[in-house]
Amino acid sequence: MEDTHMEESEQKLESEVAPALIAIHPNQKFISVSIGSELRVFNLQDGCGAKLLDDNGGHKDSIRAIRFSKSGQIFVSAGDDKLVKIWDTNSWRCIYSVVSEKRVTSLAISSDGKFVCFADKFGVVYVVDIGDQSFENQAPLSKKAVPILSHYCSIITRLEFSPDGQYIVTADRDFKIRVTVFPKEPLNGAHEIQSFCLGHTDFVSSLAFIHCQDSANQLLVSGSGDSTVRLWDYASGSLLDTCDVGAKAGLLDSNQGQDEILPAVTDLCATSDGSLIAVAIQSLPGILLLKCNLSSRTLSLSKVISVDGEPFIPTSIGASSSVPFLWMVMGASSSSQPNNNNNSKDSTALLARVRVLSGFDFNGSDSNPHETRVLEDKEVPYSDPLLLELQGKLCIGEEAFSTAAQAVKMSMRNLLIKKHYSAERREVRKKGRNDKKNQTPLS
Repeated sequence: MEDTHMEESEQKLESEVAPALIAIHPNQKFISVSIGSELRVFNLQDGCGAKLLDDNGGHKDSIRAIRFSKSGQIFVSAGDDKLVKIWDTNSWRCIYSVVSEKRVTSLAISSDGKFVCFADKFGVVYVVDIGDQSFENQAPLSKKAVPILSHYCSIITRLEFSPDGQYIVTADRDFKIRVTVFPKEPLNGAHEIQSFCLGHTDFVSSLAFIHCQDSANQLLVSGSGDSTVRLWDYASGSLLDTCDVGAKAGLLDSNQGQDEILPAVTDLCATSDGSLIAVAIQSLPGILLLKCNLSSRTLSLSKVISVDGEPFIPTSIGASSSVPFLWMVMGASSSSQPNNNNNSKDSTALLARVRVLSGFDFNGSDSNPHETRVLEDKEVPYSDPLLLELQGKLCIGEEAFSTAAQAVKMSMRNLLIKKHYSAERREVRKKGRNDKKNQTPLS
C-alpha cells in the first residue's frame, strides 16, 4: 500500500505543473494559447476568437504540445490525457483523434503535412499518416499511431522535422540530440541514424532550425538546463559554438556552486532568415536575443530586452515567417485542478499573460536594433479582444505572475531532471508495474 502511495505521489508530482504554450500560424492568421486542458485560438483575420468543434469534448488533461503545420492548414494538440488531436484550421473542427499509450511530451508535423509524429513519456516516437485527410468529416475519426524510433526510457523533450523534411530530430532529458533520417515509408520505422549532437551537460529543453539559403549550411540551435544555447551542424553532429546565455543575461552568481541548479532555457525561436534567435530563460523577466553569424557559424549576444512594469517570464515563444512579431506567453496550470468550461476563465489556475515583441526580423538585429521592443497592450493587434480571449482576463495580478514563475521552476525540475533511484527502489517500482500488468480485469 505504501509503495502504491509513493508511486501515485511521484506521478502526481510529475504532472502537477503545465506551462502555458503559444503557437503562431505561419502567416499569422491565428494565435493559439494552451493552458491546462484549455485550447484558446484567436482569429487575426476576423478579429475574434475561433470556436473549436470537437464532438469528443476537447482535451481532458493538461496540454503539453501544440503546433501548426508548415502550410497552416493543420493544427495539432496533445498532452497528459494521452490524446493527439488534429484540427482543420479552416473550420477549427477536430478531424482526427489519436490515442497514445502514454502521456505525450512533444509533437511535430512533417514539412509536406502528411505525417504527424509525437513522443511519449517513455521516449517512444510514433507516426500517424494523415495524407488521406478529409476535411468533410463531421466527427473526429480515430487514427492508429505506429512506433518508429525510441530513446529507451528517456523522456523526449522536443521533436522537430528539419526544414527540408529529410530528418527528424529528437532531444531528451539525458542531454542527447539525435538526428534520424525520416524514411520514405515511415510506417515501417526510422532505423537510420544520421548523427548525435552531444555536448550539453543537462536536459535539452528546446530546438530551433536556422533556415539558410545555402543548403550546405545545415544548422540547428538547442537550449538546455545547463543554461547554454549551442549551435550545431546537425548533419554531421559537429558542435560549432556555445553561448552561456545565463551568464550573458546576468542570471549566474559568481559564487554559485557546482551543485546549484542553473537557470534553464525554456524555449527558442529563430527569425525566418536565421540571423536572430530569441531565447526564453527560466528566471529572466524578458527575452534574450542572440545573433547568428551564418558565415562564421557563431553565436553572439545582441541584446537583453526587459518587460517594464511586470515580472513577465515567458514560458513559451513563437513567431510567423511573414510578420516581424515575436509572441510570448507566461502562465502555468495545475493539471490536478478540474477544468470547468463554464467558469474556467475566472479561475486563477487558467490565467495566461501574452506579450508581443516587435521588430523580430533580420533588420531588428543589425540595421535598426532600437526598433526591437515590447509592445504595450494597446499596440497589440486587436488589443483587448485578443488579450481577453488568449489570457482569460485583461488584467493579470501580481500573484498570478509569481505563481507562474514558481510553477515553471517546478516544471523544469520535476518533468525534465532525471530521478535517481536506489537499486531497492527500482525493484519496487518494477514489481508495481508488473503487478498492474498481471491484474485480471473484472468481467
